Amino acid sequence: MVKDIVKDPIFLAQKSEPATEADKQVVTDLLDTLRANSDRCVGMAANMIGVRKCIIVVASGPFQFAMVNPVITKKLKPFKTEEGCLSLEGKRPCTRYVEIEVEYLDQDFQKKTGKYTGWIAQIIQHEVDHTKGIVI
Repeated sequence: MVKDIVKDPIFLAQKSEPATEADKQVVTDLLDTLRANSDRCVGMAANMIGVRKCIIVVASGPFQFAMVNPVITKKLKPFKTEEGCLSLEGKRPCTRYVEIEVEYLDQDFQKKTGKYTGWIAQIIQHEVDHTKGIVI
């Protein structure tokens, strides 16, 4: 189900709780909401739809995928950039990394490890920050 985007800075500043298999519907809702906003959004975290769980979704071209309880285990090559967010007006400066490694559970709650670079790595970092209560 497509959900409204949360813009409350107090809610967004709260850290998310680990997700469990009981949160599978949140994954579906988050993917639905990402697809509904694909014209202006490339990633979302569950707190952006009002659920404080460590779940993010990322758009990569025509594909979307979920990461449950993602943990960035490696970061290489920092760079400065500016990012926008559906939950905020305008853009904000931030530091991101060109290459990252992430441990997470997939949509079926199977353990995965992935290496990501460039734009996809930047999206993942932005959304993982959301789960920690960090909004650019």
